[in-house]
Amino acid sequence: MKSTLIQKYFKDLTDQQIAQFDQLYDLYSFWNAQINVISRKDIDELYERHILHSLGIAKFCTFKPGETVLDVGTGGGFPGIPLAILFPETEFHLVDSIGKKIKVVAEVAWSLGLKNVTASHLRAEQVVDKYDFVVSRAVTRLIDFYPWIQGKFNKESKNSIQNGILYLKGGDLAEEIAESKLKAELYPLSAYFEEEFFETKYVVYIPQ
Repeated sequence: MKSTLIQKYFKDLTDQQIAQFDQLYDLYSFWNAQINVISRKDIDELYERHILHSLGIAKFCTFKPGETVLDVGTGGGFPGIPLAILFPETEFHLVDSIGKKIKVVAEVAWSLGLKNVTASHLRAEQVVDKYDFVVSRAVTRLIDFYPWIQGKFNKESKNSIQNGILYLKGGDLAEEIAESKLKAELYPLSAYFEEEFFETKYVVYIPQ
């Protein structure tokens, strides 16, 4: 399976990036057979439901060279691995509390030759560094997620948008955002991607 779906929406990929995206299917098929990081029935939908979904963040925010991004609860490496392929000059720190998932992340990053990825078996609360952005994919409700990463942001922004959280989540989020009392902005992925899967999916941006 090749990355034609990714190339449909990201026209300026280098040959190396195309090759890296192409490798993801075989890599995740191999690792998923040993350590279940993606739903078994989802592996054939890898490019749409995991890789392109992760890259929805890139349609809203272009990470700059030298910026740092923390991926909390990365699981098998989403959204961090696809974003690290797309932004090779941005540093990504992928963390998860489940060690076997971080093993997969580290092996995938090594196989792809990604020099801008660090994978750590940590809970988000244990991370001591500061970052420009925190990304995550529907790990938990925002009211529970925010205390994990509060205070982990660089004060100075290098980007055209303010440093903050870029959270991928689906469904009706009004109640969850109200409950969190956070100033959140919603950006529908259906504005960028035409596939039906994205009709109810959003990038939730919470500036710091």
